[in-house]
Amino acid sequence: MTVSHTEHGPEELCPAGMRVYQQALREGRVTPTAAEAAPCLIDFGLLRLTVDDPGRLEAVAPVAALHQLLLTSGEEIADRRRRETHLIEAFDTLIRSEAQTETTGGTPTLRLLSGKERIGRIIGEAMASASGQLLSVQPHDGLIKPPYHHHQTAMARDQEFLNRGGRIRALYQHTVRTAPYILARYEQLTGNVEARTLDEITERLIVVDHTVAFIPASPDRTLALEVRHPALLTHFVTTFDRLWRLATPMFPSAVQRESLNGITPRQRAIAALLVEGHTDSDIADRLGMNVRTARVHIAKLAATLGSESRAQLGYLIGQSGILDQEG
Repeated sequence: MTVSHTEHGPEELCPAGMRVYQQALREGRVTPTAAEAAPCLIDFGLLRLTVDDPGRLEAVAPVAALHQLLLTSGEEIADRRRRETHLIEAFDTLIRSEAQTETTGGTPTLRLLSGKERIGRIIGEAMASASGQLLSVQPHDGLIKPPYHHHQTAMARDQEFLNRGGRIRALYQHTVRTAPYILARYEQLTGNVEARTLDEITERLIVVDHTVAFIPASPDRTLALEVRHPALLTHFVTTFDRLWRLATPMFPSAVQRESLNGITPRQRAIAALLVEGHTDSDIADRLGMNVRTARVHIAKLAATLGSESRAQLGYLIGQSGILDQEG
């Protein structure tokens, strides 16, 4: 009698499959009859025919099987990304055609840009014809210093903009306030340039002369959206201005952020996210630091408040009143 078998993935091995596979690992081999209850084992490469005895199936070592499954998974992910790229390219003409139906001065209000080199070039072209104001939001992505040639290109582009009488305002996260590369960048620029910081900021944003904006269109930022729609530009500029008023000056005159009752401003920001139930990874991502640094700050916060557990820490944060204090 054939035993029914429900389809499933390798990450959720069925009870019958787990039982037969463990038997094969213990005994070295199993009969094809024993494996009939779990055809998934052959499909996933956990069992294979033996060379010296075709009537038996041998177990593939778990490490080798896992390696092969991960390779297959990686190939599937790469294939999906290729399909995403092809879909974007296929629909790009349609997107631009639709955007063309609502235009500003004959220019499409929305345009999808692909490739970091092209995105950088289009931003440079927008800045080359501008002389008003550049607004930028620059979230920390783990790489404080970009490649040298990108840095030089950006510095030259920004300085030329300043030389034409432009004004630059930039928002960063507090975690880069003392980063040598960031400080050196602003010390080298000459003109009307300011930078401020916040605990949390939005995704990357560049607005040039209130006429065009650039925002990421993919997590890895290899795609970007060029925006010329007046309503969206007004929204971006308004959001930036409100964040700017809340931010702490970093350049040209830095304002020091003071600790209160032994709790640093960064620890207060972490405390606020902890009581909301965020994980260490979420906190690190939102505040622009790596997970290890976030955990160090959490440990220091726990020590300061006398907490012995994560649950107790949340309670003590609420009792301490530190989130009601001005930082």
